[in-house]
Amino acid sequence: MNNFDFEVLVVGSGAGGSMAAYELTKAGHKVLMLEAGRDYDPKTETPMFKRNGEAPLMGAGNSDKDFGFYDATVDGGWQVPGEPYTAADGSEFLWWRARMLGGRTNHWGRYSLRFSEHDFKGKSRDGLGADWPFDYEDIAPWYDKTEALVGVCGTNTGLDDMPPSSDGILQPPPKPRITELLIAAAAKKLGIPVAPMHRAVLTRPLDNRAACFYATPCGHGCSIGAAFQTTTSLIPMAKATGNLQVITDAMVKSVDTDEHGTVTGVSYVDKKTSAVHQLKAKVVILAASACESARLLLNSKSARFPNGLANSSGQVGKNLMDSTGANIGAMVPALQGRPIYNEDGHTANHLFIPWWGHKAQERKELDFPRGYHFEIGGRFSEPSAGIAGNVQGYGADLKRQVKQNYGAYIGFALRGEMVPNEHCYMDIDPELKDKWGIPVARFHWKWSEHELKQVAHGLNTAKAIFAHMGADVGELPTPEQAILKGGEIIHEVGTTRMGASPKDSVTNQWGQSWDCPNLFVMDGGVFASNPHKNCTLTIMTLAMRNSNWLSAQLKQGAI
Repeated sequence: MNNFDFEVLVVGSGAGGSMAAYELTKAGHKVLMLEAGRDYDPKTETPMFKRNGEAPLMGAGNSDKDFGFYDATVDGGWQVPGEPYTAADGSEFLWWRARMLGGRTNHWGRYSLRFSEHDFKGKSRDGLGADWPFDYEDIAPWYDKTEALVGVCGTNTGLDDMPPSSDGILQPPPKPRITELLIAAAAKKLGIPVAPMHRAVLTRPLDNRAACFYATPCGHGCSIGAAFQTTTSLIPMAKATGNLQVITDAMVKSVDTDEHGTVTGVSYVDKKTSAVHQLKAKVVILAASACESARLLLNSKSARFPNGLANSSGQVGKNLMDSTGANIGAMVPALQGRPIYNEDGHTANHLFIPWWGHKAQERKELDFPRGYHFEIGGRFSEPSAGIAGNVQGYGADLKRQVKQNYGAYIGFALRGEMVPNEHCYMDIDPELKDKWGIPVARFHWKWSEHELKQVAHGLNTAKAIFAHMGADVGELPTPEQAILKGGEIIHEVGTTRMGASPKDSVTNQWGQSWDCPNLFVMDGGVFASNPHKNCTLTIMTLAMRNSNWLSAQLKQGAI
């Protein structure tokens, strides 16, 4: 490490870890970052200009590339060779891991919606789960800072589920597509609003990153830095301070403590040599992802911490949540045969359907708590392995049918809030270890009636919107059939949740462990609830806010 004298050690290079490193290095602290995956440079490695026609199977997903042949996750997915996980009692849970510098930020959807006052105080409204130990007003200024730094496009809508950004923070959103305007008109007939999606994609240049030119899939990675990922922004910006050093292929196996229970550093395996190294640090920040950070804590046992580090509350690994998910779609006759033109945009939906039901829930008109939103798909996009619609025959007639259906299929993806329950948690498998000798995670999972009723409501709502577009979705599946598996949305959070008391939480509002003052968690594990919105913007916002607080504590000598 060239005798790099660091003060803070960060485990993980994704949203939370990179934001923490950026904020701390900018404040003058020396930071060492450990990443379990390999080095990655999207400026030279991304296949962003590759087309499906150049790929095997027309770019379709497979066991090695779950999201398609050119997906930006170069090493990782639902399964990682040599790094298994298990499920207990017939549970089904999918655990996505991106073993590469930048983590999941290289391929995430980049939806960047703020949590609202409703989201932070869910328990106060309906008695379920846990409240966050601060109010929306406490984090609002940090959302502004994060959105401005990251670069988020969108508009202030005035809707109660979409808190406004300060003037001048958001970049302009792209124009809605014809398909999205049709959906908006249909939804309006049901009193349901449609709004511009907030997305971490630049529509104006920012620092040394270029604006999106609406031509390549964001999921491939972005060499020009328009689609946010830490490998083109926070990591190089932190390195530019001269205060950050990064070690890749470093599989952390434990957080180490002394006889007094004070965290002293970590032990990690060099994946290239299999050698085990120990590093000392004044402060350790875990940002390895919710389940990986919890696994580290549960595996860091000692005489003082027999149930795992920072686990006096018994909550490490508990309160595991993911977003609910369900898909529904149909061929829309009004869109068939329309003139073909470039409708790419920034590849994801420009408009979406935010949650509109807070008032109805206050009036007790709905049979489920919390909310959901619809992400919508449908446009003239790059052809892939699938063909939309019920086509028959071959030759010229088949081509005519395919062309007639092109751009006419619309899909809704429901994403909803899950309430934590006692059946959903992770612990350590008592027998199985990964190839590095580290005991693996074991998952326990069961959706509750809250989520099933929510999905039922969403399916019926989507069917009604499609009907107003003249489209028939057919017979609806049951909620049990429609709901996606736990972990499948890749929004797992809550396993090291924050709170106001060490009795029922792992960290305080700053991500600081109650048990070990020089141990922090800055990934989605600290979430007290899992609102229906993507978690990445809030992970980064908390990491910025909490690292700023940590810096002040270090400078005051309080830690």
